[in-house]
Amino acid sequence: MRLLVTGGCGFIGTNFVLHILETHPDAFILNLDKLTYAGNRANLADLEQDSEHYAFVRGDIADKALVVSLIKERRLDAVVNFAAETHVDRSIAGPAVFAQTNVAGTLNLLEAAREARVERFLHVSTDEVYGTLGPDGQFFETTPLAPNSPYSASKAAADHFVRAYHETYGLDTVTTRCSNNYGPYQFPEKLVPLMRLKAKNDEPLPVYGDGSNVRDWIYVLDHCRGVELALLKGRAGEVYNFGGAAEMANIDVVKAILRRTGQPESLIRFVADRPGHDRRYAMNFDKARKELGFEPAMDFETGLDKTVEWYDNNPAWLESVQSGAYREFMDQWYKERR
Repeated sequence: MRLLVTGGCGFIGTNFVLHILETHPDAFILNLDKLTYAGNRANLADLEQDSEHYAFVRGDIADKALVVSLIKERRLDAVVNFAAETHVDRSIAGPAVFAQTNVAGTLNLLEAAREARVERFLHVSTDEVYGTLGPDGQFFETTPLAPNSPYSASKAAADHFVRAYHETYGLDTVTTRCSNNYGPYQFPEKLVPLMRLKAKNDEPLPVYGDGSNVRDWIYVLDHCRGVELALLKGRAGEVYNFGGAAEMANIDVVKAILRRTGQPESLIRFVADRPGHDRRYAMNFDKARKELGFEPAMDFETGLDKTVEWYDNNPAWLESVQSGAYREFMDQWYKERR
């Protein structure tokens, strides 16, 4: 297994690299990451001493010549594409960069993979491309795409290009779509680490609307196992959903974090809902269960315990990723919604 992993210094990419190198001792991973604000090379710095199994290159997935040369020079078998701008609030404030990275960047990777004749192109997407659900029902792989935010629209466009490259050029592609991830190394603009951080600092916890928006939560290592299974066993041209079988309203997640940090619910502050905020996501992953043998192993309560404990034990990491630009953006965004 010789992989080009893009965005491997981000939250899910980091966990995937660690998982693959732990479970496949003979694997080699070349991590290509642009190191934008949410990418942290230090996450995997210890691996850089093991050149037989891991290497890092700082670069842009939009640089086709670079991608092709890396694949050919390192004799890489497959591309696993985690590289993406992912934060919905940021996509609302500035959608252009999401189109550039998530759409144009993916298209460039597909072209490079086709030119370099890789054996498989695995594209990591999101449940948000499906849009929103009412109180009942689930998303299936056949559910029509109906994105409601600039972020999810950019991911849906990328998904279409991946499908087109399989249908038009015969490129061996697999697309995975997953529900909300949580776990170690997640950047603190996302719900779980953000609420834990604010609770620890005795700051108000901003919750959109009435907090009743529902998400299906999956521990990040369960997602990584799903991507691994899709890479090894997935059928060419197919889409696979992954979920954690853990639907929870956002307000209940926030309260669970407050309990674990010993803080009162009086810290909760309801703020004006963000535009296009999807009401409910729920993933049906029967296809992945039947074809890949996927099953989430971590229940939400245990996973949240592990996640809060990880952040408690890694204060230096948390401090290192909180740049001034990050703090300024988040503070202004929530201030406008009070």
